[in-house]
Amino acid sequence: MARAIVYTEFGSPDVLHEIEVPDPLPLSGEVVVRIEAAGVNPIDAKLRSAKRPSPPITEPRGVGFDGAGVVESIGDGVQGLVVGDRVAIRDTRGTYASALAVPAEHLALLPDSVTAAEGAGIGIPAGTAFQALRSLDVSEGDVLLVHGGSGSVGQAVVQFAVAWGATVIATASPARHDLLLELGATPVAYGDGLLDRVREAAPQGVTVALDCAGTDEAIQTSLDLVSDRDRIATIVRGPDAADFGIRAFSGGSPVPLTEQELTWRAEALEATIALLDSGDFAIEIGRELPLAEAAQAHELVESGTASGKIVLIP
Repeated sequence: MARAIVYTEFGSPDVLHEIEVPDPLPLSGEVVVRIEAAGVNPIDAKLRSAKRPSPPITEPRGVGFDGAGVVESIGDGVQGLVVGDRVAIRDTRGTYASALAVPAEHLALLPDSVTAAEGAGIGIPAGTAFQALRSLDVSEGDVLLVHGGSGSVGQAVVQFAVAWGATVIATASPARHDLLLELGATPVAYGDGLLDRVREAAPQGVTVALDCAGTDEAIQTSLDLVSDRDRIATIVRGPDAADFGIRAFSGGSPVPLTEQELTWRAEALEATIALLDSGDFAIEIGRELPLAEAAQAHELVESGTASGKIVLIP
């Protein structure tokens, strides 16, 4: 029997519990992956707590969308993978488990240079960052302001934007400034006086802004600095982004991602793995907890006090 973390009602982290489930079998186009690490993302906690709408629960609901592991069996019609391959998983519900059947198109091969924990930390953070920057058409010569630059998505934003030739200003607490400097950004502290600090850091002006923090300060500072509101976006304030006249990518937005944006999110998995393999990308790993401690992982995510990517180890 396999093990999985599920919930049968919305609520606090305490609704999460571990159960035994039948060993998964691959359908046509699927691959069964023995999970070695599952990435914990804020959206997991928002769905569990009903802060983000989702369908009514009619059966035990799996948790998690990102992971990494080893191919155990392969369904009909799957090519390019063999039993024993190391893979990263994106956009597949239920990765908080010991094994999972995954659509083959949601997998990418992991080289030996990339750990399972790093592989589990790619899907949502890197996919969101990659797509948002592509949607905002960030390129060489841009000056990008990213709010919440030291979080998992923010760090990916910084690294992609720097690689594409942009100058990056990133907000974060002072304790995280050294990290942002290492990634190639100019860090500034959020809080009173943020607008003046950003102007000092970017005297040439800011051409594009991405909010990964969700604060009123982040939104207003972006509006004050970027004249073209089509180049201001949030990944957090989806429900009220239109009130500010800015764009929203998920984050509770009533406007769904386009087919092109979904394609960019999918492309990010292999793109990030290639950068990790070449040493041109880094994923900060935080706490690694046993699968059975998923509730604690959600508490840490919701508290906002944990640094680095939290991963669960079956």
